[in-house]
Amino acid sequence: MRGSDVGHASTDTDVVVAGAGPTGLMLACELRLAGVEVMVVEQLAERTGESRAGGMHSRTLEVLDQRGVLDRFLAAGHLTPVGHFSGLWLDFDDFESRHPLPLMILQSTIERLLEEWAAELGVRVRWSSEVSGVRQDEAGVAVELRTTKAAPATLRARYLVGCDGGRSTVRRLSGIDFPGTPATMTALLGDVVLPGLPEEFIFMRRCPGGHFSALSLEPGWHRVITSEYDRVAGRDDSVTFEQLRESLIRLAGTDYGMHSPRWVSRFSDTARQAAKYRDGRVLLAGDAAHIHFPAGGQGLNIGVQDAVNLGWKLASVVRGQAPESLLDSYHAERHPVGERLLHNTRAQSALARPGADMDALREVFGSVMAFDDVNRYLRGMITALDIRYPVDGDHPLGDAGSPTPTSRRPTVPPASTNCCTPPAPFCSTCAAAPRWRRPPGTGPTASTSSRHGARTTTGPPRSWARSPLPPRSSSAPTATSPGPPPPARPTPPPSGPPSPRGSARPCLGEAPPETGGSPLS
Repeated sequence: MRGSDVGHASTDTDVVVAGAGPTGLMLACELRLAGVEVMVVEQLAERTGESRAGGMHSRTLEVLDQRGVLDRFLAAGHLTPVGHFSGLWLDFDDFESRHPLPLMILQSTIERLLEEWAAELGVRVRWSSEVSGVRQDEAGVAVELRTTKAAPATLRARYLVGCDGGRSTVRRLSGIDFPGTPATMTALLGDVVLPGLPEEFIFMRRCPGGHFSALSLEPGWHRVITSEYDRVAGRDDSVTFEQLRESLIRLAGTDYGMHSPRWVSRFSDTARQAAKYRDGRVLLAGDAAHIHFPAGGQGLNIGVQDAVNLGWKLASVVRGQAPESLLDSYHAERHPVGERLLHNTRAQSALARPGADMDALREVFGSVMAFDDVNRYLRGMITALDIRYPVDGDHPLGDAGSPTPTSRRPTVPPASTNCCTPPAPFCSTCAAAPRWRRPPGTGPTASTSSRHGARTTTGPPRSWARSPLPPRSSSAPTATSPGPPPPARPTPPPSGPPSPRGSARPCLGEAPPETGGSPLS
């Protein structure tokens, strides 16, 4: 809504960020690093401890490294050498990044670390404050707040950014359309005690009605996730532990003795994207801008990368160092990223559907994933390392000529290329850094091609030993609805070494095969 009196009053802050999740906190930190005053408002009274997401990919790790805070996150999580596409293995060896491996870390831990960093930077967070009204004019925006402990209040700012989730109040009050496709399935997840599980973990075990997972997050606790197709729950229907138990029984034939739920939630394959990421002085980021089936652990990551793309631009405009038109590049660059995110997660949801026809398609698709180029393409998509923004003309940040498949252009100054002391795990410039090696003989035999030309292999499609990584990229952060998190310490399947990428392990005691995959969801 637009008004005529907003800009006439002095502002309380430069930017109001609605939502204190990973996207909102990352944006607030970016703004404070540039000296911009920011206020974060959050509807919740305090952290719930719930963790829908559970991992960070290479692009996000690069962003945190450039900001000098990555070590905090590495210390709280665990690196893993594999990921998945709809439950089919991807490997991350020989990856074009200083940080090639996914980091398994719960969303609650991510939020805690970002909140600590934000406090160090002087970010103000106002809890129990729900956005109830938005009015803007050419000079500013008024954000009306409804609180549980005080009278309604109004904050005046130069800009408002909605990072308030898939049911964003900021988006709704601003009249921004949210087109997309409705749900075709229902998934339930809960953190429970699971004493009867005969295996250390189960990942996307396929059944006639869908699939289920049981992932070990912490000692004594498992995350159970059930996905049933052609069952669609109402948007506001209640979610109970009994529903989760009954769903698992329908799929697995048992509830494995589950009890003592910490929390239970629901998600679906609904996919929607905001028609525009900017409306005057109101902008959207993260789930407020795009929701999707949580496949591949992309949602949280894309939201953080939205924040970094927007942060330096908004700070430059607020500080008078760039024209307001720079903010239009945020939509121009990030809307296509969100569009592709919806596209690939729709594909993963479709590929996960039950049935003999889909089993056959998964087997064929998995065999294709054994080829280097296919594996590289899919892992680049999942990690967002393949995102490149077009640069018109002879721009100093652009490459000579047309973009190449491996070019990545910076949008902020590159971080230092100093090596780690002492040598750090997975550092591209430390000669002593450990490298993950796939056990010999576990890769598929295939004739394949690479960017270095065609070759025929008699073992794995290339040497599984990690070759030295390229020097640290000078690229800037560019390219997550939250997915179910992985176990904190993923382990190989009990039967032996990791399966070849694209493969599926046989299902124990069931006719439908269990798709192999990383615990990274």
